[in-house]
Amino acid sequence: MTDNRQTQPLFHLLLITLLLIIMSALAYVVLGLSVQNLSIENAALGAMVMDNLEHSGVSNPVTAVLLNYRGYDTLLEMTVLFLAMAAVWSLGRVPEQVHSLPGAILNTLLQLLIPLLILAAAYLLWEGAHAPGGAFQAGSLLGASGVLLLLTGWHLKKQFCGLFLRISIASGLVVFIIIGILPLFMGRVFLAYPQDIAGILILFIEAAAALSIGIILASLFLGGIETKE
Repeated sequence: MTDNRQTQPLFHLLLITLLLIIMSALAYVVLGLSVQNLSIENAALGAMVMDNLEHSGVSNPVTAVLLNYRGYDTLLEMTVLFLAMAAVWSLGRVPEQVHSLPGAILNTLLQLLIPLLILAAAYLLWEGAHAPGGAFQAGSLLGASGVLLLLTGWHLKKQFCGLFLRISIASGLVVFIIIGILPLFMGRVFLAYPQDIAGILILFIEAAAALSIGIILASLFLGGIETKE
């Protein structure tokens, strides 16, 4: 049997070499970019976004780009988060730890902060169609709520750590893919939403994505599945 102590340095060397190659390639691409050409292209793309904004289903150009014009990029971002969560869980469960319960002051603070954070997340989710906000901002606030609860000794009950938790984590990606497939039955291409229902479809995507992102971020902080009877 191969000694892990002998293979670890080789693995680290291969990993460092791979990272250096990727960093060198990225540096070469960035240094080769022309600032003048980028400014011209950005101005042209910005004009195209604003000219077609009424067809996107939302009035916020950032949301239009992320969920409509460049929906593939956002779908891949959701996929990366999902795979990151799967990778963390593959490392094993969190060892059982004894946490002290929050005191009266901290418990009262949690009762005030958590509802406010959830309310702010809902506002950012709804406002994302018209102003800065959206699924990732709302999901970050939900994730922060989860992290705050975990830091104060809160645990998931056993019945929520199985299929329910996995469905919640996958819901953002699954809903995104399903809604992206719907236009195919209307003679359109993947993620090409019909103009008359684009706004509703984007809202469904963002709602599922916000919930999924929040749970993933809190779960990544935890580092695995920890249950409590």
